[in-house]
Amino acid sequence: MNQSAQPRVSGLEVRSIDYVPLDERHGKLWHLGPLWFMSNAQIATLAVGLISITEGGNLVWSLLAIVAGTVIGTFFMAFHSAQGPQLGLPQMIQSRPQFGYIGALLVWLFAYVQYAGFNVFNSILAADALHTTLHGSVKLWVVVVTAVALVIALVGYDIIHKAERFLTYTFLVIFGIFTVGVLVTLHYPAGSFDLGAFKWTPFLAQFGVVAGYQISWAIYVSDYSRYLPPHVTVRKTFYWTYFGSALGGIWLMVLGTLLAAWAGKDFETITSINAAGDKVFDGFGAIVLLFAALGLVSVTALNMYGGSLTLISGIDSFKRIRPTLGARLLTIGLTAALSLIGALSATSHFLANFNDFLLLVLYLFIPWTAVNLMDYYVVRRGHYAIAEIFNPHGIYGRWGWHGIIAYLAGFAAMIPFFSVGTLYVGPAAKALGGADISLFIGLPVSGVLYWWLTRSIDVAAEARLAEEEAEALERAAHDHQEP
Repeated sequence: MNQSAQPRVSGLEVRSIDYVPLDERHGKLWHLGPLWFMSNAQIATLAVGLISITEGGNLVWSLLAIVAGTVIGTFFMAFHSAQGPQLGLPQMIQSRPQFGYIGALLVWLFAYVQYAGFNVFNSILAADALHTTLHGSVKLWVVVVTAVALVIALVGYDIIHKAERFLTYTFLVIFGIFTVGVLVTLHYPAGSFDLGAFKWTPFLAQFGVVAGYQISWAIYVSDYSRYLPPHVTVRKTFYWTYFGSALGGIWLMVLGTLLAAWAGKDFETITSINAAGDKVFDGFGAIVLLFAALGLVSVTALNMYGGSLTLISGIDSFKRIRPTLGARLLTIGLTAALSLIGALSATSHFLANFNDFLLLVLYLFIPWTAVNLMDYYVVRRGHYAIAEIFNPHGIYGRWGWHGIIAYLAGFAAMIPFFSVGTLYVGPAAKALGGADISLFIGLPVSGVLYWWLTRSIDVAAEARLAEEEAEALERAAHDHQEP
């Protein structure tokens, strides 16, 4: 396994998909809290809280759907976090033991599309916020946002953690005031808090989008915990990730629902935030938007960073790639360029269908997260021969048919329950009045099927191989050698 001899060159992170050796592990467990809080506490998350209101649901049931969707969706995402310190690997490369050296390309392709899709939306939203407050061309601001995010992503892991901690502290002040203003100064339609006005379809639509949004973070999680020492406990890693992400998500989604209920058909993210902020005092809306733009820059950097790791993983499946600073620069640059092209060419039609995009993300990653978590926590119980993950002829094989079959079966089982706006409503969803419960189908089908298919795996033999390779793995991480 080719590795980098030094973790940093002139302050820039060098490591990418390679194993992080024990003597380079650093950071504090609580840093995961602000990182995942701020990753969710940015105004793109507002859009996730609009579904129920726009489909005829009332405010109180929209709020309950948001809380329920966040509680359940974040549960799966946070369990991925413990994989980082234990394995010292980014998230998506960990798909090889389940899907195979080549077979993992299936989920990597979907992951890369997700990174690009979110970045198009995030950079346009940030550019609109800057255009509203500082004026200038939206397209110019898209370029500026992309360039700044690229620099942050290139510097890498440590600067991303530090930026998210700083933004968290600032967020608590600015958005704390803004949220109090929204609760105190805005008025809502009659019946907004009527518990008797329950409607299944908007409730489940809101629940599904929220759960999907939270689960969509699963492909990022180990990327930002893999430098932590391996002795950190699974439980505490889970808690810091779970509560950080859940609190940030609920806060912003609730704000989105409150603003949409207040503004009604006139709701537009930037305009409504600006107007609601100015009700606190003149000019406060601009302050909120300027800070919100910084939050969007940071999450755009997260997407570039994760997109780079995914792209390197994909390239490595065809040609062994040495994880160097040059590889990071090339793949981050390519990811930024693709996002920039998408943002500059995007139309209002793309933005209007962002929630459909979120549902598609849910559909694609429900089976993957079920397979990955079942493998880590039940089948192999955290024991992986890490060097074999980088061996095209290793024990995990080129095609992991257990994972691929479980994934495809889970996805196929979900199709009748899909309900994606005007794009597609499956027969089961139609029978349920348009309600989408595919989440509850895909998770158990993929997870249980994967467990059943992998009963013959000799986990003890894999664990012994991992112990035998451990010393060589550490040595190779410093010496550019094959373990």
